[in-house]
Amino acid sequence: MTQLDARPVSTGPREVLAHRRRERMARIEPKGVREFSARERAEMFVDAGSFVEISPLRKANETGGSGVIIGWGMTSGHPVVVASHDASVASGAIGKVFAEQVMRAQRLAIDKGFPIVYINDSGGANINDGIHALHGCGGIFHNNVMAQKKIPQLSLILGPCAGAAAYSPALTDWTIMVKGQGQMFLTGPEIVKAATGEDAHPDDIGGSLLHTKESGVAHLEVETESDAFASARLLLSFIPPRVDGPIKNIGPVAPDMDAEYELPRLVPERTSVVFDMNKLLDGVLDAGPRLELCPTYGTSVLTLFGRLEGRPVGVVASQPNSRGGILDSKASVKVARFVEFCGRFGLPVLTFVDVPGFLPGTVEEKRGVITHGAKVLKAYVEAPTPRLTVVVRKAYGGAYIAMGASSLGADVTWAWAGSEIAVMGPGGAVALLHRRALKVAENPIELRDSLAADYREQVARPYLAAEAGIVDDVILPEETRSRMADALTLLSHEADLFAFDARV
Repeated sequence: MTQLDARPVSTGPREVLAHRRRERMARIEPKGVREFSARERAEMFVDAGSFVEISPLRKANETGGSGVIIGWGMTSGHPVVVASHDASVASGAIGKVFAEQVMRAQRLAIDKGFPIVYINDSGGANINDGIHALHGCGGIFHNNVMAQKKIPQLSLILGPCAGAAAYSPALTDWTIMVKGQGQMFLTGPEIVKAATGEDAHPDDIGGSLLHTKESGVAHLEVETESDAFASARLLLSFIPPRVDGPIKNIGPVAPDMDAEYELPRLVPERTSVVFDMNKLLDGVLDAGPRLELCPTYGTSVLTLFGRLEGRPVGVVASQPNSRGGILDSKASVKVARFVEFCGRFGLPVLTFVDVPGFLPGTVEEKRGVITHGAKVLKAYVEAPTPRLTVVVRKAYGGAYIAMGASSLGADVTWAWAGSEIAVMGPGGAVALLHRRALKVAENPIELRDSLAADYREQVARPYLAAEAGIVDDVILPEETRSRMADALTLLSHEADLFAFDARV
């Protein structure tokens, strides 16, 4: 008996439609470690009851759906488009109809200026669809690139994403992976075994730990699917729905009272003693939700979204607790990507600097630290949004420039009274400048310390930079929040007027 014969004897179109809907909406129990079906995922991501599915009856063949659920809903007060892979249909393989559905969702998002969220769970291109599958994948990638110029794109990796299915997330802005569940790789374990003889576990070649700590392909690892939805919603709450879209300001919130009180005593006088930059941010930014991206990649720098006087901001901050806050290739990749994103979507960039320099050595040179460091310079120069920088302790050499210096176009720069700005640290400078005297000195350690102290006060203190107009002012730690807030009020005035006009 054919599927057509199995349909109930109808007394009218209402019964036929009801049967079709029941058949299409029937829940198929998720396989393996998956928590929810594709439709449940889409519905859970947006506000309750707001999901509207597009083309719910679309089929790739007579036995299944299109392989993807597309539609839209509301979150953070704005519409958002969702494309949720359906692993119950051919393991979520991307075929002709699947690709057409995703591209329809992409065009809707691009044309209307809505963010798009891809909930990824796909085995890659559908082998049975052959060239049609490959052509469809290319169309999705094309739209990914076109969307970069107009709207935010987020990828949630909730299952295996192999081959062509891994490229689309790499073309989106931010990728969130579920631990022990999401994977991304161009070639799966079977193909790796056949090609190289290597026995590779899926997590070893594409797991969340690999991509959030080592490769940098993904930007946040979470424990559950629900955590992925919550993190993506939080991310969207900080950014406008489109390029040149209205900024999502809320009422100002005072910073953490205890952290604000401790600001003047937080940073150790000795530059070799570490501290947690998060505590400094607690005393400057609004209390409330923040979202750190790439927390386990390039850990000597923090990149996160927060708010200052209710205004969403992007924050780049040295992290002395990790490798002394030094810049390396990974940290440079991380900062460049973040600053470029903030600039593209109109978010101010606040930079907090305590950096000893770029990490030297053959390993970093082989990793292309020159190229990656140059991308940081480019990102700061090209960012059209307000850029505010404060040196909180030390800023040496090229790393001083890379961390949002005034020479790169920072709108306002400050330095804390106890900070140091120089080509290199006092110890290294003295070793070069006075190497002959130190070599013949009766007590070279005592002489070195004395010369270093003199260098620190005569050359490295921020007053020279302030007197030259390179730093706008030398300030106290407790003045940081108000100075930054005042600067944003001035620099964002035109953007606020634009946002007001957009709301009207």
